[in-house]
Amino acid sequence: MFYNSNGRKISSCNEDNGFAERYLNPSDIYIVGGYQIEVYIKNLNSPIGMVFNENGEILVADSGLATGNPRILQIINGQFETIADDFVTPISGINYLNGVIYVSHRGFITKIYKDGTRQNIIMGLPSNGDNYNSPVAFSPDNKMYFGQGTVTNSGVVGNDNEWVTVSPLLCDYTGDYVMLHGQNYATNNILTEGLPDDIALTGAFSPYGIQNTEYEIRKRYIKASGSILRANLDGSNLEQVAWGFRNPSYLRFDFSGQLYAVNNGYQAVGSRPIENATDDFYYITPNLWYGWPDYSGGEPVNSPRFTPSGGVQPSLLFKNQPNVPPRPYVTFPPNSSIRGFEFNYNPKFGPYGDVYIAEYGSTIRTQVGDTISYANAGHRISKIDMKSRTISTFAINRTGFPSSLSNGGGLERLAHLSFGPDGAMYIVDTGLNIQGNPDAFIPNTGVIWRVTRTDL
Repeated sequence: MFYNSNGRKISSCNEDNGFAERYLNPSDIYIVGGYQIEVYIKNLNSPIGMVFNENGEILVADSGLATGNPRILQIINGQFETIADDFVTPISGINYLNGVIYVSHRGFITKIYKDGTRQNIIMGLPSNGDNYNSPVAFSPDNKMYFGQGTVTNSGVVGNDNEWVTVSPLLCDYTGDYVMLHGQNYATNNILTEGLPDDIALTGAFSPYGIQNTEYEIRKRYIKASGSILRANLDGSNLEQVAWGFRNPSYLRFDFSGQLYAVNNGYQAVGSRPIENATDDFYYITPNLWYGWPDYSGGEPVNSPRFTPSGGVQPSLLFKNQPNVPPRPYVTFPPNSSIRGFEFNYNPKFGPYGDVYIAEYGSTIRTQVGDTISYANAGHRISKIDMKSRTISTFAINRTGFPSSLSNGGGLERLAHLSFGPDGAMYIVDTGLNIQGNPDAFIPNTGVIWRVTRTDL
C-alpha cells in the first residue's frame, strides 16, 4: 500500500508482495532550524525520480531495480496507476514539458504522450556499461540536454566490469581526437575460466583483452563516454556539448539559462583504481574537455593523493590533452554520489538562487574488512550557497549514518528532489539495498519525503 502524509491509502499495483514494511521515523532526521520533514508517500518500489505536471499531479519513475519492472506511475483518483511500462532497466529519471513525459532509461530516451502513445526519440546510447544516460533537462530555447556516463570507472575494461562476459567488445569512446600513451593492464582472464593462469592485457579505450600500442589515436565520437549531449525535442540534431566526465548524472539550467551538472568521481576499483576522487558540481562551458580519465576536480590523477592504499600511482592515459580541464564550481567528498538538484527561487522557502542537492551515498560493492566512510558523505540533502561557493548540510540522519546501518527510521538512498506547486520540497528516497548489492533494492522500501517551513 502507498500512503500520503495525511495517512490516506494510495493503492498499489502489487499490494500482496509479502515484503516487510520499512521502519520510518522523521524524528530520526536532523534538519536545519525553521523546517520540518515528514513522510509523504511510502512503500514505493525503488523510485528514482519524480516531476509535477501542469495540474500539480505527481509522476513517479520506478527504476525497476527492485522488481525488474521499470514503470511510470501517476496518482489518478487517489490511487497510483501505471501509465507506462516496458522500459529497459533501469529508468534513470523523468522530466515533463508541454504535456509530454520524457523517460530516460538504459540507452534510450522515450516520450510518453497524454493519449498513452510513446515514441523512442533517442536510441543506441552507450549505457550498457557501468553508468547510464541521465534524465533530460530543458534549455530556455527548448533544447533537450542529458548526460551520458562512462562504460568503465577510469577508461580501462577490467575484472570489476561484470558485464564483460556478455558484452566482451564493450569499451569507452573518446569525445575528441586524442593520442594514447599506450599502457596495458594485466588481469586474470575472466573469459577463460578453464585456464586459471591465463592473463589478459587490456589497453585504454579498448575492449577487454585488446592491447594498445604506443601513440595510438582515438577518433571523436559524438555519443562519447562521459559526455553531455543535446538535441531537439524530437531527438533530431544530436550534438555533443562537452565531454570528460565520469558520470554526469544530473543537469539543470538556472533562471539565466546557464547549465550546471553534477559529476560522480572515480572509485578505487578495477585495473586502474583511483582513490580520493571528489564528486563535483560544474558550471558548464560548451566545447570543453572536463578531465576524465586523467583529471579529478581539475587535478591530474597522477598526483600522489590519488594513489590507492597499497596500490600503484595512476599514470595519465592521454598524451595530448584537448584543453586544461575546468575546475568545479564546488566539490563534494569522495563517495557522496551527488544526484538530483534544484535551484530555489522561492524566497519563502530559503535563500534565493541557492541549490539543494541529493546525496545518494557510496555505490562501491564492499567486502568484509573494507572501510567506506559513511559519516562524511552521502545519505543527506546538502545546500550550495551559489554566492560564496560553500556547501552546508540541510538534512541528515542524526546518527550521521544511513538508516540501514543505524537501524533508524531516517534517510537512505536519496536520488532526486523537486519543489512542488505548494512550495514544499519533495525528496525521492530510492529505498533499502539488498545486502551487499548497491544496484538492487528491497521492494516497498522507497519513500518520498516532504519538507516545509515552520517559521513563516
